[in-house]
Order: sequence, then C-alpha cells, then structure tokens
Amino acid sequence: MTAPLPDLILEPLVRAALMEDLGTYGDITTRTVIPQGTRYTARIRAREAGVVSGMQIATIAFRLVDPGLSLRTLCRDGSDIAPGDTLMEITGDAAAILSAERVALNFAGRLSGIATLTAAFVSETAGTDTRITCTRKTTPGLRLVEKLAVLHGGGFNHRFSLSDAILIKDNHIAAAGGIRPVLAAVKASASHMIRVEIEVDTLAQLDEVLDAGGADVVLLDNMDTATLRQAVVRADGAVVLEASGNMRRERIAEVAATGVGYISSGALTHSAPTLDLGLDF
Repeated sequence: MTAPLPDLILEPLVRAALMEDLGTYGDITTRTVIPQGTRYTARIRAREAGVVSGMQIATIAFRLVDPGLSLRTLCRDGSDIAPGDTLMEITGDAAAILSAERVALNFAGRLSGIATLTAAFVSETAGTDTRITCTRKTTPGLRLVEKLAVLHGGGFNHRFSLSDAILIKDNHIAAAGGIRPVLAAVKASASHMIRVEIEVDTLAQLDEVLDAGGADVVLLDNMDTATLRQAVVRADGAVVLEASGNMRRERIAEVAATGVGYISSGALTHSAPTLDLGLDF
C-alpha cells in the first residue's frame, strides 16, 4: 500500500478547487434551504467496481470546509472496491458536508478512475517483471495527484517534471545533430546524480546508443512487438528498456512478454474514465 503524502502538500490543490466551487459568496443553495445546526451522516459509496484513490484528498476537502466534521475512511486509497461499498462516512454539519461534496467527489472519482485503469494494465503484466508507468500527459495543475493515483493502482511514476531527469526525445536529437552529439553533451556536462534516457525509433538507433554509451534507459518508441523482442536481445541487459507509444491494454501482455523493463502509457492519466462514486445522506 502506497504511503500517503503529507496533507500540507495536497492542501493547496484542494483549497483552490474549493475556492473555485464556492465562488465569491459561498454555497447559496445550502445557506438558503438548510436550517442552521442541521446535522447528518453522509456516506460516499461506490457505484461500480474499481480501485479507490482520492480518499485522502476528500478528507482534506471536508476538513477545510469544517474542521469539526467527523470523518471515517472505510476503504483506504489503493483498495479494491465493489458496487455498494461504503468508502467514507462523514458526520456533522449538513451545510458543510454539502458544500464540500462536489470537490471531494470530483477528485475521488477522477483519481479512482486512473487507479482502476492502471490496475487493469498492471494485471496484464502478470508473470513478468515488467512495470507499468505513467507519463507527463496529465491534467495541468493535477499532475501530483494523478501520478499518486497511478501508484494506488499498482503502477510506477515516470518524471514528475522536466527537471527530474534527462530524457532525450527525437526532436532533441534532430536539433542537436544526432544521437552521438547529444550523448556526448550529456557525458560532458550532466551531473552524475541525474539519470539519462534516450528515445529511439529503430534497432539501428538502438545499436548506435549502445555503442556510444552514456544512457541509462532507452525508450523504444512505437515499435511492433517483434522489434521490441529483438531490442531486448540486442541490449542484453546493458540498459533499461522502456516500451512506449500505442500501448493499449490489449497489447500489454504481449509487450511485457518481450522482456522490456517498463511500459509507459499516457492513457493512464489522459484517457481514464471517471469511476462512478456518490454521496448520500
């Protein structure tokens, strides 16, 4: 089970979402129709099966609106859930619960969808050592929590930002004059603490990378399964291999069977459907 992040890191995202939803004058519907002092117990329930993510964030949302709410999380982030499962109970001021409801559900539904899709991809790698990893194709401003949801689904994280590692893509290679010049530049000036990955499209480019040296990881971009298998043989463990591009769920098992170390997919974050969760009094 992935350890939770400190609330302090997540709180600014949740606070911004609450400010967006509460607008300039707060929840006027609730203030108008709910008598002051009304107390209720509400429950967040799953309406479909999946893997839950976002319970920590939902907790922060409710507590930011009203620290006096009593919260009980029944399904922790990363747990498998079935239709009808109660994920969280919230007891206290009804107005506060209603004011935080949409933000809490938006985060939890979105992130649970990512965790669920990630778990489906991971299940296709059974019997292999291949790891599923996400990309930087995330919702602007929500990368941290979307990547956290990938971890909850059993996947792994790629770079969080451009400053995490050196990843030399095809456009870098074109602009710098070729594979050897970019790797030479890395050897000349990159810190020994920084990992280096380079993208290749062909086996000939892979051979050039292996001959030049200087890369820790090679990204095999948009290769068919037979070519990926040859790449694993040619690399022979000298570098970590990552398969990327057109990595649909139906391809994962056969790609994992080639022996690549990682399969990266932007779909985990940019195409995951929201998991259907609801809050009821």
